[in-house]
Amino acid sequence: MAQIVQCVPNISEGRRPEVVERVVDQIRQTPGVQLLDYSSDYDHNRSVITFVGDLASVQEAAFQLTKEAVQLINMEEHQGAHPRIGAVDVIPFIPIEEVTMQECVQAAVSLAERINSELGVPTYLYGEAATRPERRDLSNIRKGQYEGLKEAIAQEERHPDYGEPRLHPTAGATVVGARLPLIAFNVNLGTDRKEVADHIARCVRERSGGFRNVKAMGVALEERRQVQVSMNLENYLETPIYRVLETIRREAARFGVPVVGTEIVGLVPQKALLDVAAWYLQLESFQPQQVLENRLR
Repeated sequence: MAQIVQCVPNISEGRRPEVVERVVDQIRQTPGVQLLDYSSDYDHNRSVITFVGDLASVQEAAFQLTKEAVQLINMEEHQGAHPRIGAVDVIPFIPIEEVTMQECVQAAVSLAERINSELGVPTYLYGEAATRPERRDLSNIRKGQYEGLKEAIAQEERHPDYGEPRLHPTAGATVVGARLPLIAFNVNLGTDRKEVADHIARCVRERSGGFRNVKAMGVALEERRQVQVSMNLENYLETPIYRVLETIRREAARFGVPVVGTEIVGLVPQKALLDVAAWYLQLESFQPQQVLENRLR
């Protein structure tokens, strides 16, 4: 069986399609990798790119993507709802088949060092590759975002893992790491009151006493005149989509606010959706082999 590593870089550009295409083209042009998906969000001003391949090819594609983004994205001009610290905000390596987490950690370390040495961008390590316990959590590295990190990076506890303690003048900093598959899941609410989304985010996210393995924040979708609970579900087996969604629905009802839609950003494991279907349909003794496409395979 071939080695498969997934990589999901997030870049700080979601409003200029021509820039996103030039960055994504670096994946298309790298041998040994396959582009699976990419999507952009105007309000977040962010694009999420998903590709797979063997570890060495994925490393090379991630570097070429970063190199192009550093040339095209100026963080001094960037505005968006999503927390970010750099042109290429985060690059996670995710083991899928015939590769270990430790090998992905080694790849993350190697890439972080190369980005700094060849592009001059300071880099941090997170997740399973973190060098400090607090840096396992990406939000701790992003604290203060790009604007706040300009000064905070000079503090010893905020020094990058690679590079001098100062941001690249236009590309900021980049975070590289290794992790298990996560689901980027957003719930859109039928109101423009951001305080409602903020309250609900506090109810469901782990660090505020909510569900384990859930990160959440409220986001204003100004063009749609709605708000959103934007989440990363970092372990859908322990905290499934339906459990989080139903809690959000009940909390929103307290404010007289409906859930008007949900979004999955990027790719999602099939089992996560089958669990949702089984729960809502109240299926008894359901097996994945009952899915026609699974049986055909």
